[in-house]
Amino acid sequence: MQYQCPLCHQPLQLDNQVWQCSNRHQFDRAKEGYVNLMPVQHKKSKNPGDNQMMMQARRQFLDAGYYQPLRDTIFSLLNNSLPDDLVPQALLDIGCGEGYYTGFLAEKLKQRRDITVYGLDIAKGAIRSAAKRYSSAEFCVASSHLLPFSDQSMDAILRIYAPCKAQELCRVVKTDGLIVAVTPAPNHLIQLKGLIYQTPQPHEDNEEHIEGFYLIESQRLSYRMNLPGKQAVNLLQMTPFAWKASEQLITELSDNTDFYCETDFYIRLYRKK
Repeated sequence: MQYQCPLCHQPLQLDNQVWQCSNRHQFDRAKEGYVNLMPVQHKKSKNPGDNQMMMQARRQFLDAGYYQPLRDTIFSLLNNSLPDDLVPQALLDIGCGEGYYTGFLAEKLKQRRDITVYGLDIAKGAIRSAAKRYSSAEFCVASSHLLPFSDQSMDAILRIYAPCKAQELCRVVKTDGLIVAVTPAPNHLIQLKGLIYQTPQPHEDNEEHIEGFYLIESQRLSYRMNLPGKQAVNLLQMTPFAWKASEQLITELSDNTDFYCETDFYIRLYRKK
């Protein structure tokens, strides 16, 4: 499985650390192993995606294991749904960030099958960090709305909150291929919301419909986290709430010795029609 040129959509071939298509569009393979498939004309800002502070906060929080139950549930779902045979398979993690889920899935899923796991994110810094840390997966900088992969090339896609056009998902996923979509359930981080809003509203309790796919399994994962102040601040920095948080609030949260917060996820498995 090869990448597809984001400019002309022709297959890319790797030659001497350069990915090149038949129209001679070239994309260098970075020393860390990733490739940047985000042309300047596709960017809406100079450095799109999460900034360095958000990335570091997410890595520290995830490395501490607070979302390990989610990671393990996703792995079990994929491991039980993907075939156990020697036919090469491919999985794409859209919006992979610093690669916490991508690297784990690449290592574990390969134990039972011949699979290549790809991580994609718009943030170059996050992808660089992911590629340096997780050698078992392939990483690229690219837009989730213009996936740099050929038609019907993916056996499965993982999408944790990440936006992506339904037609792009339908284009790159094989017939009978899978999507695992994680979305916030009503009470997700409601206590964190309560620090920002006087009357925090629960997330909408709507089942996501993805055109071209049908739902085959849905589960809800909820549990309580007790966070020291530093990790509570890291969690805040991972969310859109951080833009509304005052310096005073961040200081008070950091000084908190035990912040209670709920997680509440919907994890849904879809199959392509």
